[in-house]
Formats: sequence, C-alpha cells, structure tokens
Amino acid sequence: MSGVLEHKGYYGTVEYSAVDNVLHGKVLGIRGLISYEGDSVQCLRRDFENAVDDYLEMCAESDIEPQKPYRGSFNVRVSPELHRSLAHYSASRGQTLNSAVEEAIRRYLIPDPCPK
Repeated sequence: MSGVLEHKGYYGTVEYSAVDNVLHGKVLGIRGLISYEGDSVQCLRRDFENAVDDYLEMCAESDIEPQKPYRGSFNVRVSPELHRSLAHYSASRGQTLNSAVEEAIRRYLIPDPCPK
C-alpha cells in the first residue's frame, strides 16, 4: 500500500497540508482519533510509531484491551437487485453470502497469477 504507514498491525494515513506545510495523518480502523505529524517523512513515521506505542502503553496501564484495527467484519450496502443476484449465486454454489462476498473481494484484490 502506498501512502499508508504500518506499525504493530496498525495502519495510518499520510497527508500533506499546504497551508501548514506539514505532513500529518491518523490511525485507520479504530474508533477514536490517534493523529500524528511531521515536517519530513522520517519525522512523520517516527511520530506515527510513537503515537501507536503511546496508545498501546495507555491501554496497558489502564488495563484496557486495545482496539484492533480490523476485525474482519464490516457492513456493505448494495442494491436489492445485486443482493438478490448474490443470494442466488451463493445458493447455487452451496455458499453463504459471506463466503461469496469474500471470494469476490479476494478475486478483485488478488488477481489470478495464471489467467486463462
């Protein structure tokens, strides 16, 4: 992924503010706001890593389970027609809706290395 930082399983954005002439970002996939900034990529990365470490330390000190950035569950809204088509597709293959959606996403993100 380009434009995304990673540290200890947490991911963060990389954005630029022309007004402030600073790089900044926020940790993705958790409730609440963990933000960071820097005037160079190296400083931004260091502040991101420190922000994640501080969050994990705070959770440990408070005996709170840290939020996991991605649980593997999310809601998707589609048209009723697409929902019906997916239900028929998955039923005809003996799949659940979840497994059919997972298969479609996997095919979209991880193309077949040996296409026909």
